Amino acid sequence: MATTIFPGDGYTSPPPPPPSSFSSRTAQIRHSLSATLRPWGHLLSPSALSLPVSLSEASFRLRANLHHFRLNYAVVALTVLFLSLIFHPLSLIVFLVTLVAWLYLCLARDEPLTLFNRTIDDRVVMIGLGFVTVLALILTSVWLNVVVSAAVSAAVVCLHAVIRFPEDFSGDSPYGALLSVVDSPRGAYSQV
Repeated sequence: MATTIFPGDGYTSPPPPPPSSFSSRTAQIRHSLSATLRPWGHLLSPSALSLPVSLSEASFRLRANLHHFRLNYAVVALTVLFLSLIFHPLSLIVFLVTLVAWLYLCLARDEPLTLFNRTIDDRVVMIGLGFVTVLALILTSVWLNVVVSAAVSAAVVCLHAVIRFPEDFSGDSPYGALLSVVDSPRGAYSQV
């Protein structure tokens, strides 16, 4: 069995199964999710946590970690949303149905969606799903829970992304060329 190596990760995963039936489709979704989902122990490693020394380093860490752990952070946000809907069973059912629709229509399809012998663009599918999701939240009267859970999850994710040291950090600031001034009496950029 061949393995796929993702650059910079050092992790391997089996190749995706060929799509042919419903079970292979679910296996393909599982593979695509596991390919971008980073190990939780790697994400929550206490040795990788430190405070940034400057605002430029904090913004670099935020951008790098949001990109590297994007699916993990999405799972955290969905978990916070799920927990906020626990006491609203109808809303929870609607949330799970829309989540399945998002997973099937955005991740499980290899070919374009066709409806009445017309091909529908992926942007139209995403706009339609977004509209249905917002409509479902309005009709179930839990929009305040969703707004609060989105704010909480954004705060938690951003805080973690800023204090986690990215592993592909080379030691130089990504803003080094902008911060180093040759004619300055202070010389190169110094830490404050």
